[in-house]
Amino acid sequence: MPHAVVYTEFGAPEVLRMVEIPSGRPGPGQLRIRVEAAGVNPVDAKLRSGRRASPPIHEPRRTGADGAGVVVEVGPEVDGFRPGLPVAVFDTLGTYADEIIVPAPSVVPRPPSVSAAQAAALGVPAGTAYQSLRSLRVGPGDTLLVHGGSGAVGRAAVQYAVLWGARVIATSSDRRAPGVRELGATTVPYGEGLTDRVRDAAPEGITAALDCVGTDEAVQTSLELVADRSRIVTLVRGADADELGIRAFRGGSPRPLTAQEAAWRREAIPVTLGLVAAGAFSVELGPALPLSDAPDAQRMVAEGTDGKIVLLP
Repeated sequence: MPHAVVYTEFGAPEVLRMVEIPSGRPGPGQLRIRVEAAGVNPVDAKLRSGRRASPPIHEPRRTGADGAGVVVEVGPEVDGFRPGLPVAVFDTLGTYADEIIVPAPSVVPRPPSVSAAQAAALGVPAGTAYQSLRSLRVGPGDTLLVHGGSGAVGRAAVQYAVLWGARVIATSSDRRAPGVRELGATTVPYGEGLTDRVRDAAPEGITAALDCVGTDEAVQTSLELVADRSRIVTLVRGADADELGIRAFRGGSPRPLTAQEAAWRREAIPVTLGLVAAGAFSVELGPALPLSDAPDAQRMVAEGTDGKIVLLP
């Protein structure tokens, strides 16, 4: 029988356990996928711990939003898929598993040259960065400030902005800065004096900012340097975004995504898979752990690690 990682109470990573699950049949509009890799995201740990609002737990709850694998069975009323097709899975629940049944709109074909680990690493970071930059209307003539350029969302944002003709200034630690510069950004170290360093790096001015870290320093620097506050987005400071006059996506934002924002997130995955296949987008992979090590994986992602952690069933 296949296995899945579940939890029955909120708490530390140790509440995660691997259990046997039945091998179900896909219903109308669904696909059954053999999972080859599952992406581990910070939001997985937040949901499991109870730090991100979610309904009470009345039965074992699955975890994981992103994954990749191979189609095993195609349900009725589904076109464009066949058994054996490599795919990426995103915006779903339960990818920490050997097998998953998912709605077809959460599955896209995966180019053969893109590994399962690469595809599983894309969903949340790529969708978040792509939609945020589309919402900011980033393009030629812009100078974008990315706070946290070395993280998965930050790296994706840097690459999209460069591909779309913008100049990018990204904050980073000294240790991680060379990798961010390889993506096309000018890097500045965070810490005291950040505003002046960004101003020196971009004397032409900053036209838009994406905050992936949520510190007071990041928010204040954005407020000082970006004239149009509607072109400042935070992914972390949702609770006080309205008070600051800036926009918030995810990270506690009080409003759901609009239809257009949700469409951009879906669009990001096939677009980015194509870019990866063409060698035009870099995915930084971190540790790859067996599915049984899901508690360690979530502990590591909460503490911070270089590259995207994936679980391998």
